[in-house]
Amino acid sequence: MKTTNYINTFIEVADDCPVTAAEVPGTRGTEKTAANIQFETLIDHPYQFTSDDVLFKVYAHKNKVNGAALAAEREKFFSKGQPCFRASPLTKRYGWGVHADEKGRIALYAMESAEYKKLVKDKHLEHVKAMRSKRG
Repeated sequence: MKTTNYINTFIEVADDCPVTAAEVPGTRGTEKTAANIQFETLIDHPYQFTSDDVLFKVYAHKNKVNGAALAAEREKFFSKGQPCFRASPLTKRYGWGVHADEKGRIALYAMESAEYKKLVKDKHLEHVKAMRSKRG
């Protein structure tokens, strides 16, 4: 199985992120967006889930997968490569950094927070930037 998990890594906000302070992603009418599901999963549960856990939760929600089908669908989902949190709207558009600990569990940090600034300077972590929204 392929994975999107990072270990001891900080994903910094994209260089072309349009906000100067982190924003809570909204819903699209009554439908939750991928960003909304990711945010709700992580904001009150730091370091409880891996990237794989969160990204599969979004897939399962969007495709109404539950119950006995979850394990088989997860294996099928990760049988091919999936975009990681560098491509998440949270890191590209909404101003959230993502820290992965030594077990690959992740937490969100608002770009304007002291914790974010501390993680940016942490030389013990691997640092990657979220993907840019625009080319060039």
